[in-house]
Amino acid sequence: MNKTVQIVIVEDDKDLANGLCKALKDGGRSIVSCEDLRSARDQIFLTSPTLVILDINLPDGSGLDLVKEIRAKNLPTSVILLSANDTDSDVVKGLEMGADDYVTKPFSLSVLRARVNTQLRKRETEVSGDAMVIDKYSFDFERMIFTVDETEVSLSKIEQRLLKMLVSNRGITLSRDDLVDRLWTDGAEFVDENALSVAVKRLRDKLEAKDYIKTVYGLGYMWVKNNE
Repeated sequence: MNKTVQIVIVEDDKDLANGLCKALKDGGRSIVSCEDLRSARDQIFLTSPTLVILDINLPDGSGLDLVKEIRAKNLPTSVILLSANDTDSDVVKGLEMGADDYVTKPFSLSVLRARVNTQLRKRETEVSGDAMVIDKYSFDFERMIFTVDETEVSLSKIEQRLLKMLVSNRGITLSRDDLVDRLWTDGAEFVDENALSVAVKRLRDKLEAKDYIKTVYGLGYMWVKNNE
């Protein structure tokens, strides 16, 4: 990325915050740590950072409120939530409020690093406006042009959204429940349990991507990492 990556860590556990700062330190990154919502607001709304890693339970309130404020102001900032609350309803609530990812405590720093790198790659692609090129594929989500070996493929809206989620999280298994919740956001109370399986099969067939879109049995789906 041409521009310095700015990461704001909002975590009141000083030891964890220090560990995160060390784990994510990189030559092209500027990292700032905040212990509460008040200082986080000052930092975030002043600098509009690339990424915010945000604990939900903070001394002066809930991190979910800050997520809503970030989205209300339309800041081009990615948000990863941290929380000890690990139920499906907690995760869904955080994502529905506008978080880009949700990591439950305790977690491995290497896993969090991978999640951070995924969000930074996604942000870089979105900011550049360029097509995402992976081996024989070119995916231009801005202009909705998708090609396989330079041959254009027509994708439905659901297939486009599914593809974007998969390639933006390469190497990470996305659960079936999470995919359903984020793909069908029209407020429908019931989505046939086979709808996701059908969408994945159609996408895999259209892109000839059986070696890329992997089924992780009992969990969900993943776009595998290759030598890109």
